[in-house]
Amino acid sequence: MPFSAQPPASGERYALSASLDNARHLSSLLRAVHFQDHATCLATASGLRVTVEDAKCIQANAFIQAEIFQEFSVQEESVMFRISLSVLLDCLTIFGTSSLPGTSTALRMCYRGYGYPLMLFLEEGGVVTVCKINTQEPDELLDFDFCSTKVVNKIILQSEGLREAFAELDMTSEVLQITMSPDKPYFRLSTFGNAGSAHLDYPRDSDLMEAFHCNQTQTNRYKISLLKPSTKALALSCKVSIRTDAQGFLSLQYMIRNEDGQICFVEYYCCPDENITEAEL
Repeated sequence: MPFSAQPPASGERYALSASLDNARHLSSLLRAVHFQDHATCLATASGLRVTVEDAKCIQANAFIQAEIFQEFSVQEESVMFRISLSVLLDCLTIFGTSSLPGTSTALRMCYRGYGYPLMLFLEEGGVVTVCKINTQEPDELLDFDFCSTKVVNKIILQSEGLREAFAELDMTSEVLQITMSPDKPYFRLSTFGNAGSAHLDYPRDSDLMEAFHCNQTQTNRYKISLLKPSTKALALSCKVSIRTDAQGFLSLQYMIRNEDGQICFVEYYCCPDENITEAEL
């Protein structure tokens, strides 16, 4: 009997219960935001959001819509807890990271509520493993207040374009400079490494450019050390939306299509480098 068809034990009421036929869909998304040991999970009727932060400068969110799951039930308006992301990933891949052709690891996930562990039931080839992961009080998350009405510039790029950029630019640079403009150079990425300055330009009519909405010229610098974790999501994605607001805060939203054709999103928010003055630009 598949996990999605199994009723909970008599008398048990779960604040959150969910099942997946293939746990790899979840583990690959979580690896894309795994740059810190702990994550905050928020479950609502629309799905699961897993948030990871570092140094109050960068925040990553993995969004797994309810439709991705074979079953997804939240008994409260929202369910929130903090968990060790490292341990969660270890449990999700307890049967290994690559299954034999035609096999997959089924997952049922249950959480009774505040103070209780997250329960994972994993089954592959008739073997069932049960994992209990302690949960913690969630920390208050950063609010980047990045709503669509405050977006100044936005482009949507095929991910291969950004992957090529990270491969070609000098990653010995401490910062990545991003210029977005309604006029030339339109979209420019620049680094300032040991070998000197390097620039990569994308015209607005580039084959890699899917959408171009720039209202004013902005040039901002971001620490490469903060952006490097997002390359995990970039490697999995097919498209990326790059947005900035008036303060230069950066949003990188990656669209990821899993092997079943389902679409999920991973979003990174990053603060601009405050050490850069206008005179240096």
